[in-house]
Amino acid sequence: MTKQVQQLDRVIIRFAGDSGDGMQLTGDRFTQETAAFGNDLSTLPNFPAEIRAPAGTLPGVSSFQVHFADHDILTPGDAPDVLVAMNPAALKANLGDMTPGTDIIINTDEFSKRNLTKVGYEASPLDDGSLDSFRVHAVALTSMTVKALENYDVSKKDASRAKNMFALGLLSWLYGRPAESTLSFLETKFAHRPEIMKANVAAFRAGWNYGETTEAFSVQYEVKPATLPAGRYRNITGNTALSYGLVAASQLSGLPLFLGAYPITPASDILHELSKHKRFGVRTFQAEDEIAGVGAALGAAFGGALGVCTTSGPGMTLKAETIGLAAAVELPLVVCDIQRAGPSTGMPTKTEQADLLQAMYGRNGECAVAVIAARSPSDCFDAAIEAARIALKYRTPVILLSDGYLANGSEPWQLPDVSTLPDLRVEFASAPNGQAPTHAPQPVQAE
Repeated sequence: MTKQVQQLDRVIIRFAGDSGDGMQLTGDRFTQETAAFGNDLSTLPNFPAEIRAPAGTLPGVSSFQVHFADHDILTPGDAPDVLVAMNPAALKANLGDMTPGTDIIINTDEFSKRNLTKVGYEASPLDDGSLDSFRVHAVALTSMTVKALENYDVSKKDASRAKNMFALGLLSWLYGRPAESTLSFLETKFAHRPEIMKANVAAFRAGWNYGETTEAFSVQYEVKPATLPAGRYRNITGNTALSYGLVAASQLSGLPLFLGAYPITPASDILHELSKHKRFGVRTFQAEDEIAGVGAALGAAFGGALGVCTTSGPGMTLKAETIGLAAAVELPLVVCDIQRAGPSTGMPTKTEQADLLQAMYGRNGECAVAVIAARSPSDCFDAAIEAARIALKYRTPVILLSDGYLANGSEPWQLPDVSTLPDLRVEFASAPNGQAPTHAPQPVQAE
């Protein structure tokens, strides 16, 4: 079937479903396809705060938004152009962000009376006219996926789980995404479970073929690659970029990197990433609490390492005294605050730049500390190097601010030319030279 191709300069797509529907994986794979195609992009994963809310309920809705364009963009966008809703909860939780005339792709198989009742729908929004202002595409994603996999050696339950790959195949066709990277990913991910691998590949192809042959989608969309500076690019999240920046700072300064960290969302991924880089002299220490993490990092700095700790708002409160100690004894220390929403323990999966005043003033006495803030996921790399430069040159603690959006969001990152990175090497006194800390206590004469 020959279909019309419509040119667009940018698109915002939001995949939404239950926590077990694989929306984060689906969004990540669409992002990787888009990065390989050459668009500029920005993403926003959105996780439920609950560990695992009851299936089909509003608190359990998980979503992934990707904004891609043929020009430079800076945010994941506000109002989606396309919403993929895997169940009634996903539709209800995200409908308020949609504007009239935009597209909603709905998995009709999940719109049972029981699921509608769970989220407070008295009647199906597919039938009551409440969606008349949108372009609604009713697609039986689950049943078509199960039908496509009926000849594979997988259970009906496992087959239904592949509906996210069917949706990914459909959206990949709809926006002309290259499928090779996703197919290669599935072959690698399920290499030890060949039937599951074949089923997911088949579900992806079925979604692609459905888009190509159905009359429900008469238009295919094209977003051309962005014009970006020449170079080698990769898609990167803020936490990964920050981790790489810390490793680079260690290499540039000639100092071993020591990370003292207590796991806390959304900073934990930095601990996970740095633990993979022992070959660069990186040492990671998972402390028993926030105070122990910063204390260990300060001790490592005293011993000649590049001392780093990672945390979020609640941990910043606990680390304040040790940060003040680092300032008093003039030791370099990098404190990475990956901010999350709210006061006190806050909301782990929601982003907010909540700790600026705490970073600037949250210490006893006149204890000035440098504060560096990253502006984008890829900028976290440069911000980490700059934080280390200031800490080492001026022998002071530095607070590096990121947040949940930057930490988990991603964008294309041009790999830097190593020769252009700054020299962070510092001189250490090897013998007493008459110098003393500027805040050294003066001896007290006995009466």
